[in-house]
Amino acid sequence: MTIRISVHTFLVFLFDLLAVAIAWVGGLLIRFNLAWPPDSGFFTSTLLILAALLPIHALACYWAGLYRGIWRFASVPDLKRVLHAIAISAAGLLTIKALLDIPGSMLPRSMLVLYPLLLAAIMCGDRLAWRMWKEYRMSRGLHAFGKPVIIVGAGNSGKMLVDTLGRRAEWRVVALLDDDHTKWKRELYGIPIEGDVGALPRVLKKYHAEHVVLAMPSAPPAIIKHVANVALGANARVFIVPGIEELMCGRVEIDAMRPVEVEDLLGREPVCIDAAHIHQVFAHRTILVTGAGGSIGSELCRQLAKFEPKRLILLEVSEFALYSITEWFTSYHPEVKIVPLIGDVRDEARIEEVFSIWYPQAVFHAAAYKHVPLMETGNAWQAVSNNVFGTLQLARCAHRYGVERFVLISTDKAVNPTNIMGATKRLAEMVCQAFSVASNTRFGIVRFGNVLGSSGSVVPKFQAQIARGGPVTVTHPEITRYFMSIPEAAQLVLQAAAQEENGEIFVLDMGKPVKIADLARNMIHLSGYTEAQINIEFTGLRPGEKLYEELLADTEQTLPTPHPKLRIARSRQVDEDFLGNLQNWLECPVPLDDETVRCDIRQWVVEYTPPPPPPQPEADDLPEGMFLNKKTGHAAGDCFQHV
Repeated sequence: MTIRISVHTFLVFLFDLLAVAIAWVGGLLIRFNLAWPPDSGFFTSTLLILAALLPIHALACYWAGLYRGIWRFASVPDLKRVLHAIAISAAGLLTIKALLDIPGSMLPRSMLVLYPLLLAAIMCGDRLAWRMWKEYRMSRGLHAFGKPVIIVGAGNSGKMLVDTLGRRAEWRVVALLDDDHTKWKRELYGIPIEGDVGALPRVLKKYHAEHVVLAMPSAPPAIIKHVANVALGANARVFIVPGIEELMCGRVEIDAMRPVEVEDLLGREPVCIDAAHIHQVFAHRTILVTGAGGSIGSELCRQLAKFEPKRLILLEVSEFALYSITEWFTSYHPEVKIVPLIGDVRDEARIEEVFSIWYPQAVFHAAAYKHVPLMETGNAWQAVSNNVFGTLQLARCAHRYGVERFVLISTDKAVNPTNIMGATKRLAEMVCQAFSVASNTRFGIVRFGNVLGSSGSVVPKFQAQIARGGPVTVTHPEITRYFMSIPEAAQLVLQAAAQEENGEIFVLDMGKPVKIADLARNMIHLSGYTEAQINIEFTGLRPGEKLYEELLADTEQTLPTPHPKLRIARSRQVDEDFLGNLQNWLECPVPLDDETVRCDIRQWVVEYTPPPPPPQPEADDLPEGMFLNKKTGHAAGDCFQHV
């Protein structure tokens, strides 16, 4: 076997042998006060002992693995190897002393101490000096050109981050902050710890810094939210290091920083679900997800993939959305059997075909029209058709084909609705409640508010407006909404779906409401702008829009469940003739105008309070084919016979 030794390693090896000679001769000179003894026998024995020490030390260095490390990154483990080699070399000297302990050997006993001390100083010192030189050369000029950055957190993560960023040309760590007052006015790798988070505005100004890194991977979300808000309030760009689990698993490095996102500012605690029970309920079953390419539907599919379903039937009306979720499964979960199907929940023949071929055992119905202003004007009947009739079709097939569980994804806008979208979703809830009375299928409804990043939510809209340079449009300065992340919502939907209740409406704990204006300001700051650069404009409430949504987890209106973030809403029961009357209304052969839909929905959704009707055109101003409805005074395409 051929051993290949690099030139650099060979030179290091020669230097370590030279260190033996220097330590040996230097120790003797110290012992004799820099005056070499004139005795020729002493000189001869000194050379003989050195000749014996050199091969012993060479073997000790090889055994200790001294040449496996990289000098530029010499650290404590490398110093331990050096000390092991020195200990062996010192033991060799002791052996030689014992063998030569005869008259005339003239080996001073003090060399048993002086030799290893000098050898350790030389071998450790040269490695330390080399690392300092290399780091100086690497970082030379960085302090002049790197962007100044403040690190919040002077713990282990902060220490690693300071060390790592010190070798990066684009950053220059100028100060640290930490809430532990015992660390104040001290230094970490020469970087001063200036105080706590409250000192951030002062420190940013002092060092002319515009960037802050939160080095707190294990901190609770509420703490991260507080620190991020302080930094954003000081008009700083805020970054955060990866989570502690990612660091421990080695999936990312400490310097894999990412900008703080809107989700981080919600301060929501991670969701803990009963994964074992959910696996027991959904493993090895055929599961149908409608709206499988949408924001919630696609995340439900991703979450369900973790629980070993027999197959997932992905029903979606949008070709591109279906293609996207199919590609995701191909890349990340090729072992999961998926059946991608194009289909509309309003298509009776298609829905019947899906159930008759695949016989799903669980259904998650996420397909719906959700955009409030769009459904409010000109599309009310389409909202009824998709949200109500589509749910009725699926529920009827689920009942007839013996589906075990049917879960309707609803919305907080179904609580005391003031718009068509919310009223139609409340009707869809009532459909499921009606079927739960006489069906063996376990029906469940899950209500929650807005999810960040979903299609149609304000977050993508604000992002696009900021990218265009503003302005960011908000309907009202006092408008508030409940928010949660898409994964959190999907996990809680699965938790609710695994419950044993039938016909119940589950509501999710959405936390505290968020002012949309504050959300817009945070997104502007997160993008690196100020409100002077990108302003906020208030445009007025849109059709059907509320200033605030109902509190979903009000303990006076809901009942507890075993899961702390799930409650059961107290809702009124539906009438026995509800499904029959609803079916007759849905079978109207022509689309109904918006005001007729609003009027008719109030027969069943008594808590629905429609907004005042907008000004209507005169009959002479209507487009061809439209006329004025004599009963309602609104434009219509045909008449409607009421139920």
